[in-house]
Amino acid sequence: MARTNRINRAETRLDSPKGLRTAFRFESRDRFGRFTESIARGMGTPWFLFGLSVFVVIWMLYNTLAPVGIRFDSAAIGFTALTLILSLQASYAAPLILLAQNRQDDRDRVQIEQDRQRSERNLNDTEYLAREVVALRLAMRDMASKDFIRSELRSLLAELDERDGTKETAD
Repeated sequence: MARTNRINRAETRLDSPKGLRTAFRFESRDRFGRFTESIARGMGTPWFLFGLSVFVVIWMLYNTLAPVGIRFDSAAIGFTALTLILSLQASYAAPLILLAQNRQDDRDRVQIEQDRQRSERNLNDTEYLAREVVALRLAMRDMASKDFIRSELRSLLAELDERDGTKETAD
C-alpha cells in the first residue's frame, strides 16, 4: 500500500516532465558527487601515494620477516592478499575518479558558457561605446569652434558699425 502511494505521488508531481517521473529517486546525488571528488582529490596527493607505499612496504616486510606461524600473506605465492587489496582499491578508485572528472567537466562547461556570455556582453558594450565615440566625434565636427564664433561676431560688429555709420550720415 505504501509503495503504490509513493508511485502515485511521484506520478502526480508537476515539477518534472512526465517521462522523468520515477518511483525511485536518488536525492543525494550532489552529496555523492562531492564525496567522490573528495576521494579523488585525496588519491591525487603525494601523501596518499606515500602512505600507500609505506603500507605496502610494511605489509611485505611483516609477511617476509615475521615468524611463519603469524604471517597472513605468503611471499612464496606473490602476496595474494595484498594484490587483492590493491586491485579492490584500484577497482573503486578508477570509477570514483571518473565520476569526479565528469563533475569537473560539467563545471568547466558551465564556466566556459559563462565566460562566452561575459565576452559577448563585453564585445557588445565595446561596440556600443565605439559607436558613441564616433557619434560624439561627428557632433564635435558640427559644433562651432571658438575661432569661428569670433569671426562671426567680428563680422556682425562690422555690419552693425556699418549700419550705424549709414544711419548717422542719413540723419
